[in-house]
Amino acid sequence: MWWTAIRPKTLPAAVVPVVVGGALAAHNGPVDWRVFICTLFTALLIQIATNFANDVVDFEKGADTHDRVGPQRVTQAGLVTPSRMKLATGIVLSLALLNGFYLAFIGGWPIVVIGLLSLAFAIGYTAGPYPIAYLGLGELFVLIFFGPVAVGGTFYLLTMTLTPAVATTGLAVGCLSAAILVVNNLRDLSGDALVGKRTLAVRFGERFSRLEYSFFLTLAATLPCAEALSGLGPRHGWFAAGFLLAAKPAATLVATAHGAALNPALGYTARLLVIFGLLYLAGVIVSP
Repeated sequence: MWWTAIRPKTLPAAVVPVVVGGALAAHNGPVDWRVFICTLFTALLIQIATNFANDVVDFEKGADTHDRVGPQRVTQAGLVTPSRMKLATGIVLSLALLNGFYLAFIGGWPIVVIGLLSLAFAIGYTAGPYPIAYLGLGELFVLIFFGPVAVGGTFYLLTMTLTPAVATTGLAVGCLSAAILVVNNLRDLSGDALVGKRTLAVRFGERFSRLEYSFFLTLAATLPCAEALSGLGPRHGWFAAGFLLAAKPAATLVATAHGAALNPALGYTARLLVIFGLLYLAGVIVSP
């Protein structure tokens, strides 16, 4: 039950940016792996808290009903009461905050700001008077916070510096994380429109979302290559572009499927993010 609420297919969006940021930092010099592990754990906690909050808030706002086409939501299914889900959200956020104190001690005010914003957005993604997801800002939020912010924050904690590669690589990672959300919003387009959830898919339609997905995948492949060619990052960071070799199943579904038929594309796209991270890590390891 709680494993379902955690939504394991979304966890690569938390793990991969930290791994990539850690790889870049290790390429730059020795790192404290205790800080890396704490950063990874904190990122996972924030992602899980976001998923818990989304589960209960979407139920209370009527966005998740018995007619939903996506995977089961435990609050909507009656497996967990709203009060218990809110309690679980608070517990996970508290654990993230405790870890954040240690990271703030290491990284200072920049990490304090990143941490507080991340915790606020974990709730504000679907809750509050101006929820990010309901305003069509979800992709932008994910692109930034699961991309340059997560990669850059990890790199900064481990090196106390920043480099141009942090921005370019972070943006590539953010593109693939945002692509996962594009699939989610494309699948839920009809239901979201009925409850006033004005995602980009609702605002601009299916064709826009399919083009958006292709754009994110293309940019994610292009950035590591440009980074390697320009000398901004690891010489063999371009290995990461190889994720495109595994993109056909996801891209085909996104281009042709509707509604529940898009569910497998979520897992496929999350897998692309993992492949990107592993290939980038390999490129960093073999780079001089």
